[in-house]
Amino acid sequence: MQPLTQTQFETDKVVLEQLQYHHLDDLLKAGQHQEIWQYVLSNYCKDKDTLEHWFNETAQYQADRQLPLVIIDKSTEQLVGSTRLFALDFNHDKLEIGHTFITPEFQRCHINTHAKYLLLRYAFEQLGAARVELRTHENNQKSRNAIARLGAQFEGIAWQDRKLIDGSYRNSAIFSITHTIWPNVKQLLEAKL
Repeated sequence: MQPLTQTQFETDKVVLEQLQYHHLDDLLKAGQHQEIWQYVLSNYCKDKDTLEHWFNETAQYQADRQLPLVIIDKSTEQLVGSTRLFALDFNHDKLEIGHTFITPEFQRCHINTHAKYLLLRYAFEQLGAARVELRTHENNQKSRNAIARLGAQFEGIAWQDRKLIDGSYRNSAIFSITHTIWPNVKQLLEAKL
């Protein structure tokens, strides 16, 4: 698998840009909906100090193995959320796409499909990934449905997969797309674009 080199992606409706400090005010605004954070490890958009700490400590961590991105809707020029490529495993040609949130007003529209299409195309066609994983809280049915609509295959539940901010553990629903099914998934997504 190749190293991360590209930092901006776009379709006719969505732009993904590498997260930069100047995005933080708009990211904070996009993340001001409590329902976004119900199943997430921690709410890094709860206030400006928390977001800046997260940006400096977490978003910059292992820059060769993750690429945090903001999601911008082209028609409104509004920053509507965040996503990332992460957990790049160069020995096994795999990575994860996740840490995604989309402000409620832009959920269940074109945003997620376009964003995930761009990341999957980059992962398989530029980086040379053999496997891309997508994980979500086992009880987050909205997210599970969105991942399944992309064409990802449900693999099962990983018990106590992530430790939450309150010290409890999250069971994760694991989905994957492999390079062998990518051509079919790509065709499905391009039909939806």
